[in-house]
This record gives sequence, C-alpha cells and structure tokens, in this order.
Amino acid sequence: MRILTGIQPSGTLHIGNYFGAIKPAVELQARGDAFYFIADYHSMTTLTDPAKRRENVLNVALDFLACGLDPARSVFWVQSAVPEVCELTWLLGTVAPMGLIERAHSYKDKLARGFSPSFGLFAYPVLMAADILLFNSNIVPVGRDQKQHVEITRDIAIKFNLAYGEVFTVPEPEIREDAATVPGLDGQKMSKSYGNTIDIFGDEKAMRKKIMGIVMDSRTPQEPKPDADKNLAVQLLRLFAPAGVAKDTEERLRAGGLGYGDLKKTLFGHYWDYFAAARAKRAELAANLDYVNKVLADGAARARTVASPILKKAREACGL
Repeated sequence: MRILTGIQPSGTLHIGNYFGAIKPAVELQARGDAFYFIADYHSMTTLTDPAKRRENVLNVALDFLACGLDPARSVFWVQSAVPEVCELTWLLGTVAPMGLIERAHSYKDKLARGFSPSFGLFAYPVLMAADILLFNSNIVPVGRDQKQHVEITRDIAIKFNLAYGEVFTVPEPEIREDAATVPGLDGQKMSKSYGNTIDIFGDEKAMRKKIMGIVMDSRTPQEPKPDADKNLAVQLLRLFAPAGVAKDTEERLRAGGLGYGDLKKTLFGHYWDYFAAARAKRAELAANLDYVNKVLADGAARARTVASPILKKAREACGL
C-alpha cells in the first residue's frame, strides 16, 4: 500500500497542521510505503516572495522531521525537485472536465478571500491530481476540507484510464475523524488565513499570551457550565492532555469552581509539554542543515525513480 500526502510551505505550521497532517503521516509510516512532499509549486498560487518560500520549505522540513518523520521509513522531498509532476499535470489537464474543476471549493474560497484569479489557482486540483497519480498512491490522508480534491483526482484518473487504458491507480482519501478539524483561537477552523493559530514550535511567551487571550463568556468561576464540552479551551485540551485529565477538567468546569484563567493555564501547560521532545529534536536539526538538505535530496532521487516510469507509461499511452 502506498500512502502519499503533501503540505504547502505557505507559512508557519500550527497545531491544526500537526493533528491534521503531520501526526497522521508519522503514524502511517508503519502501514505502508510512505511518500511525503513539501508542495512548493502549490505555494506559488498565493506566495510570491522567493526568499520566504525557501525559508518556509526549510521550516516545514524541520517541523516534519522533528515531529517524527523517519527518512528510513518514508520518502520525503520538495515537490519542485521532481519536475515530472509538471508534465503529468498537462497530460491530466487535457482530460479534466472544466465543470469538474470549476466546482472545486478551494478556488471559490480563495476568490472570496480576495485572492486574484489565476490559471495556477484555478488548476490547483489538476496539479494535486498529478502529485497523487505520479506515484500510484493508494491512500491520501487529508483533512475533511481537502477530501473534494481527492475525489476530483479519482474522477480525472478514471477519465484518463478510459481514454488511454489502465495507467493510473485510483486513490482513496483517508480522514481521521477524531481530529479532522482543529478549532482556532476564535472557534473557527484553525487557519493561517484567519490569524487564529497556535504554532507547533512558537515562542513560549507569545504562545502563552495567545492561549491566555482566548475569549470566554462572562460567567464566574463558581457558576456551573453545563456546556463545558463546547468550551474552546476544553476542546483544545483534549488534543494535548491524557484522556483522564481532559475529562476531569471538563467535569470540574461543568460543576463550577474552575475559573477560565486556570483552565487556560492548564491548556498551555499541556500544549507546551506535548511538544517538548520535538522542540529539542528541531533544535538539533536546525544546527545540522547539511543533514536536512541531504534527506530532501535523497528523497527526491528516490521519488523520481518511482515517478519517471509512471510518467513514461502515461506518455506512451497518450502516443507521445
């Protein structure tokens, strides 16, 4: 079984990225052939600063490796180091129906947020399809908001196979129901676009200030909170604290007697402790960038040994 996932280097990674992408990717290394890439081509649809892109790529690599990605058990590379994906994007684009691409939620969402329409932004699902199909991926772990892209990939793969023969494996999305969407500091989905994130490796003082700044209602500590399970800090605490601790904290809040300030202090403490080992590992990696760059170069070479014959098969099927 081949598993593939990618993450955009569009900014500092946050805990939504961790629980939605990094943690599942690390766990999936034990289940099959794990292929993971940093999607720098995709980032070009929203980020135009070259220096910032290079910085973000390095930071994403550090974050993944610090959080447990093992180069001995997975293939890890930067998307643009495997240029075969661009040619495959064109081949797939010739069979991708316009109506299918026009229905993509991400394009509409980005236009609604003020992004300028471009071919790259519009064709994002076709490039994503190429990312997946170029490696005959079986499983694609995604957040619920990305499930549509895998469904589009499936449709494109089927269209191509009908036109040119059985070239591509039709992939399946895999969503972790327990952490498909991580709430942000304002209660919306955690997203860099909303400015409501908690960084994985943020500065201690800054992260403490963010968490202590979570807005609560005006009820006093003594008042019972029958809706404690819906409290934002409680929802976040469940991600970091042992199940018993999270449940006990929720019950104390529900019964009355636990102040919101103490609740947020508890949340910060468990969040900070949760990433302690990863922070130490990241500091080691940041001091040895030659190793990090070698991991990415080796990963790209391994990825190309898989991608090249699949692209060759697709080209020949098309008569190229």
